Amino acid sequence: MDRAFHALGDGTRREIISMLARSGAQSANQLRAPFNVAQPTISKHLKVLETAGLVRREVAGRVHLFHLETAPLQQAEDWIASHRSFWEGTLRRLDQFVGAMDPEDGTS
Repeated sequence: MDRAFHALGDGTRREIISMLARSGAQSANQLRAPFNVAQPTISKHLKVLETAGLVRREVAGRVHLFHLETAPLQQAEDWIASHRSFWEGTLRRLDQFVGAMDPEDGTS
């Protein structure tokens, strides 16, 4: 999961994930098209996504197609959901504490 969060920490890689989710499998050249980057740069991004398990490469002759793999995204979503209730509760208690403070001197 650490590799997935690392991979998703970059805007270009998040956009690649979005492109694959919207359009299905694409070649490296298709994925590079919207960005003003050289082929080696997009290849590095794809390698990070592959290492994280977020994309899978299919080689058909000279063409490399990249497919979205959703399992790591589901794991990240599950982790976030499991921590959401804790943070929402903490923020709710903080809001109640701040709301109970005396506006004159900042104490309750």
